[in-house]
Amino acid sequence: MSNPSIYWTLVKINVAGNRQIQSVAAAQTFFNQVFADLIDVNNLSNGVIQSRLFNLYRDTNTDKSLNAQRCLLCFISWEIERVCLNLAKQFGAMGGFTSRDLLPYVLDDDGKLQSTTDYQCYSLQILQSFDVGQSSLGSWTNRRVKQHPALNKFLLECGVYLLSDWAILNDTQPKQLERILSQFHSLTEVEIQQSKWLLTSYHAVYRVQRLQQRKAKTSKCQPPTIEQLQQIGDKLNSLSGGNTGLKDIMTSLQQLAQAVREYRIHIRGGSLPTTSIDTAEGINYNSLASNNVVDDDSENQTGEFLKLYRPQFLECLDNALATVTQTRVSKIQRKDAVKANNFLTALKFFHCQGLSMGEIAKRIEMKAQFQVTRLLKLKEFRADVTHELLLMLKSRVLELARNYSSVESLQVLESQINTALTEQVSSLIAEAEAEASSSRSDFHKSRFAKRLCEYLDSENSEQ
Repeated sequence: MSNPSIYWTLVKINVAGNRQIQSVAAAQTFFNQVFADLIDVNNLSNGVIQSRLFNLYRDTNTDKSLNAQRCLLCFISWEIERVCLNLAKQFGAMGGFTSRDLLPYVLDDDGKLQSTTDYQCYSLQILQSFDVGQSSLGSWTNRRVKQHPALNKFLLECGVYLLSDWAILNDTQPKQLERILSQFHSLTEVEIQQSKWLLTSYHAVYRVQRLQQRKAKTSKCQPPTIEQLQQIGDKLNSLSGGNTGLKDIMTSLQQLAQAVREYRIHIRGGSLPTTSIDTAEGINYNSLASNNVVDDDSENQTGEFLKLYRPQFLECLDNALATVTQTRVSKIQRKDAVKANNFLTALKFFHCQGLSMGEIAKRIEMKAQFQVTRLLKLKEFRADVTHELLLMLKSRVLELARNYSSVESLQVLESQINTALTEQVSSLIAEAEAEASSSRSDFHKSRFAKRLCEYLDSENSEQ
């Protein structure tokens, strides 16, 4: 280790949402005291330093424990940033995000000494769940960051599903696979049977050995070795009566994992462009991107198409929300200007502040909550947004596709795009419907609500 300051400097997000480095004087003083007996701390490994800090963290002396905790939390903050930077480097271009978008989900440490009874920042949760005997603190932080629910939800919206191909295949059962391939991918019975044989062979070799490795507390799933692929191939060929080579086995396994990945992203409401964590530098794409939108042999074109899609989706969503809101306000205003203003106010109260219909009624001086419900007509509002959004998206995406696909394939492509976009928009609206029907005490903004609130805020600022 060459920079011990990572144990007394904290990476944090300031009120403006910018990255900031904060020096924690108490942590620096404590660190220097703990390692005062050593001539050159710079030559110590993180493992040695952390071992001593962990012993002090578990000390019954409260001051020692809290100061050691603070040193370890500083280290974790740097590791969190490193994980977010790597995710942005790997998937940001295709997903349309940067590390700045990721950090607020997992970097909420304010730098204060924290007891277990106070609010627990995510760094403290990582620290308290860490088992020294199983992994390094850096590895554990990496794992926990990639497991953060809100971060994963955001990444999923960007088409990134943080689970390796091998982990996906491990926890997919043949019956599940049959249903996914028949109902979601519409494969033939022969294709499904071949895939089930492949998965069964994979389980018999890789998963069995993986379960043995887990007992020995080994790391995450690694790609199959040559020996494992040979064993999988032998079992597969005995089941199918074929003669599949090692290269084809590996390719088939990756394709099978991608098929399951696409299904999981779909049912979780993820965005159309998808990528595997196993293929950081390659390109795997879902039903939209793989149906001749781009040439399979042209990864640069594929990456460009996917990079352009997400901004197009967000822009169309913003335009659809603005169009529908303005149309609704104009319609009401022709009859009653006060009512039109109440509509905008109620819309903001409901979607941006999470107030109930009853609370909104009191705020805008209506007699009963059913009057607010009638004023907002949220179901009709969402339906209008859906209509506008699909019209805009289909036009935009087809225009994009013309740059990457032959004229001959566009007729087939149009139907595929219409289906794919309808599924994605339906997912967006379903999320908004779930939010609207959920308890206001557990209010959490959907993607629909976030973009609507941004529009309403911009309109207020211009007035």
